Amino acid sequence: MADSMIKVGEFNRLKVARTFDFGMYLGEGKDVVLLPKRFIPEGVKVGDVLNVFVYHDSEDRLIATTQRPKGVVGDIVYLPVVSVTPHGAFMDWGLMKDIFVPKSKQLTGMRVGGSYLVKIFLDEQTGRVAATEKIEHGLSNDLLTVKELQLVDLLIYRRTDIGYSVIINNIHTGVLHFNDIFQQITVGDKVKGYIKNIREENKIDVGVGKPGYQRVEDETGKVLRLLEENNGYLPYNDKSSPEDIYEFFGMSKKVFKMTTGNLYKARKIEFTQTGIKLVQE
Repeated sequence: MADSMIKVGEFNRLKVARTFDFGMYLGEGKDVVLLPKRFIPEGVKVGDVLNVFVYHDSEDRLIATTQRPKGVVGDIVYLPVVSVTPHGAFMDWGLMKDIFVPKSKQLTGMRVGGSYLVKIFLDEQTGRVAATEKIEHGLSNDLLTVKELQLVDLLIYRRTDIGYSVIINNIHTGVLHFNDIFQQITVGDKVKGYIKNIREENKIDVGVGKPGYQRVEDETGKVLRLLEENNGYLPYNDKSSPEDIYEFFGMSKKVFKMTTGNLYKARKIEFTQTGIKLVQE
């Protein structure tokens, strides 16, 4: 299927061409793929278009599925190892057939029960989807595709002495410093963030959430909701400790002060000696 319009390891929007007792063929002409009966949504008929993921099953047949894998070709994902052989390891990526990581694509050797960051790729020799633990050669900050304050997708890569190394949009690397972390974070987490600073040699510092007042706009709703859930009063103000504020609100003291300041200016809350109070309209 060298010239196929069907992309292996990706989602494809394909038209139902023919139906059989064992499933449906999707696609056009000879460029078709089987969707087994167990994955056919109820009520689907010839001519309908389905969004399906295409890969090779355990019998090495190219098939389609309506199941959603934890990643597609090009994605970097954090997956658990379910079995190990002399030739490599198999990881659970959410489909009936586990994804294979050849031994040559591992860094230190994988073990059952462990979870590892891997990049999903299409093996050019076999045409099958596989994964590799060797992801750094595919990351580069030489030519940046991001700018300061831009919203980005972050993948927590590894812990360092100053914070966490992160992968930005599956392309670049950056640093999330400990003093910019206000939530529980572990290696493998995917979080929304933004480009905080671009330093010399294209070194990038990132933050979690949204920058500045964009983040405050998101947090105002949270503070108002918590006030309503607690009879219009909360015993927190600018004299409260950063730890107490973070434990209750899940935000830094700086963001808390900006948020409550905005709410006060909008006459949504009042400050008291011991906390904040919802203004009754």
